[in-house]
Amino acid sequence: MRIIKIGFSLISLLMLLSCSNEQEITPYRGKVKFESISVSSKLAGRINKLYVAEGDEVRKGDTLAYIDIPEINAKMMQAEGAITAARGQFDMANAGATKEQLTQIEGKLNAAKAELEFARESYFRLNNMYQDSLITRQQLDEVDMKLQMARAQVKALEAKREEAGKSVRTEQLNQARGQLDRARGAREEVLTASSEKYLLAPADMTIETISLEEGELLSPGYSLFNGYKKNSVYFRFTINESRIYDFEKGSELVMLNPYTKEEIKGRIAYIKQLPRYAEITSTAPLYDLAESVYELKVVPTSNLNEKAYYSNATILIKE
Repeated sequence: MRIIKIGFSLISLLMLLSCSNEQEITPYRGKVKFESISVSSKLAGRINKLYVAEGDEVRKGDTLAYIDIPEINAKMMQAEGAITAARGQFDMANAGATKEQLTQIEGKLNAAKAELEFARESYFRLNNMYQDSLITRQQLDEVDMKLQMARAQVKALEAKREEAGKSVRTEQLNQARGQLDRARGAREEVLTASSEKYLLAPADMTIETISLEEGELLSPGYSLFNGYKKNSVYFRFTINESRIYDFEKGSELVMLNPYTKEEIKGRIAYIKQLPRYAEITSTAPLYDLAESVYELKVVPTSNLNEKAYYSNATILIKE
């Protein structure tokens, strides 16, 4: 008889525990989340120095690491050389011909004028001889042709002297200016790349993981630091189709930390369908696979002390 009573007591105790567990296991179970941040480099380089460790809290603009990129120095030298050469071309184009060039043109012009005077005198002399029938018409025409060539040479040199006295053509000046602007742009590009040697925190954040060690090579776009943005806590719930109609975007609800018994007020930021069952992160996804599953993102509306929350900790919706 005593054994029977003990057996009934054990069964009653198990039933009570079962009821207690049923009360704790609610279909509205979710996880604490933070907005994640990844920090990477635009350029390849070797990690020279890490200034933070996993678990550190940093503020926006803090230096996280120094990346050694030796190619930047070489590119800067190339850019500075290109600017010097382009500036020289632009100054020369803007100033026009030099004094030496003008002197050379003036000398050629004087020689051409002398040849013109000689050709003119030769023509007059031979023309008189032609009038006296001392030479043929062909001989006179040859001298006349030389006279015309001498006149053309003088006009060409006079035009060249006039052009040299001015600045160059507008097209040439614009071309020189464009080359100078291009060289300056190359230098600005190098300066921008130079700033990438220092990886800075894009926001107030907590460093969760550091992917590489000092001395290792960092590829462009590879995430060196991963962490959580501060003041960005939210709560993620997965709800099956049969219960999703109990919720509405923008509505207020109350959540419960099952371990601290703290209540948190929140608002549903969005409701979206999960593309596949594998994305469910609820602690008890006891859903029929034929049902669609939805995600609720709930943002807190009450002040929170984020130090009391940990990523992926369990949170409940109070019914």
